[in-house]
Parts: sequence; C-alpha cells; structure tokens
Amino acid sequence: MIAYVFWHRRGEQADGASYEDALLGFHRSLHRSPPVGMLGSATFRVPRAPWLDGEGYEDWYLVEDFTALGVLNEAAVGRGHRTPHDRAARGIADGAGGLYSLLEGERALADGEPGTPAPATWVARPPGSPERRLGELLGDGMDPGRASLWRRLLVLGPAPEYCLVAAEASAGVASTRLPDGWTARTVQREVLYPG
Repeated sequence: MIAYVFWHRRGEQADGASYEDALLGFHRSLHRSPPVGMLGSATFRVPRAPWLDGEGYEDWYLVEDFTALGVLNEAAVGRGHRTPHDRAARGIADGAGGLYSLLEGERALADGEPGTPAPATWVARPPGSPERRLGELLGDGMDPGRASLWRRLLVLGPAPEYCLVAAEASAGVASTRLPDGWTARTVQREVLYPG
C-alpha cells in the first residue's frame, strides 16, 4: 500500500471555513466514486508542523500501488472530480507532497470523528546513518489494529523518513530507544475527514 501525503496552506484570499468546506467536498467526491485502486483518504488540520510555515493541512490518499497512484492523479482532475478538486485547489497558497509505504499495522489514518485529535510521530535519521534497518522497529509496542507505521518511498518533500500514526507513541519511537542523531517529533493534528 502507498500513501500520497500532501501538505498545504490556504492562501490569504481564501476564507478558512470555505477552504475546509472545499477540501471536504473533494474527499467526499473521491469517497463516493473512488478511482480504481484507491483505498481511502483522510484530511487533517495541522496547527504547526516543522515543514509548514504556520497552520496548514495534511491530506492522505491511500492507493494499492504505483499504477493506482497514476490513476488517482488522472481521476482527481477528470470527469466526476474536477469541480471539487478545482474548488479546493483555488484556495491553496503552497504545498508539498511525499510518498510513503506501509511497513506495519493497518491502514488506520484517523482513530476518531471530525474534530478529534490524531497525532502523528515523524522520525528522521541523519543522512548516512548505519542503523537504517532500525526504522522497522519504530512500531514496537503499537496496536497494529489501530496504528500504522509508514516509510518514505521517495524524497519529494520536506517531511522525515518515517511516520507513526497512532493515538499514543509506541515504545519504538521513545527518545531512549533512538540512536544518536535520530529525532522523533509528534505533530498534533485534528481530524477533518477520517476517511
């Protein structure tokens, strides 16, 4: 399973409520008529992430594989989804994306209804770190039915290499377990659309 993650901020010209309404409209459109290979989507309000300049949003689009990612790319601006996509896109000031692969757990992205907290712990390792395989242990202690551990596939954006989506950080991302130079930062997100 692959996740396309898109971080974005609304432009000054966009009203906050209208922007979020447009964003939800796009996710609902994909839910009603999912492109082939799409497994779900979710969106979150992010009060502050290190790679966003202030408040922003984080969208997750889950697909089966790279072929399904291509189908989603075409379908998002194609017949049936173009109007809600364009309505949301008009309000964006800037954005960045990343591709992640599921390492462990379920595809759980949000464990709650709109308005509930949905923390994500982002783990970075220093370039050239010899402990690369340690990343597979970051989910140690997580509930695999309610959490998921993701690893970046390509360096397309500013976010770290690993992401643990879980209501509570597992023992695997504790500072006492991480090697020198590795960092774990929990970002408190708020569910807007749980997928």
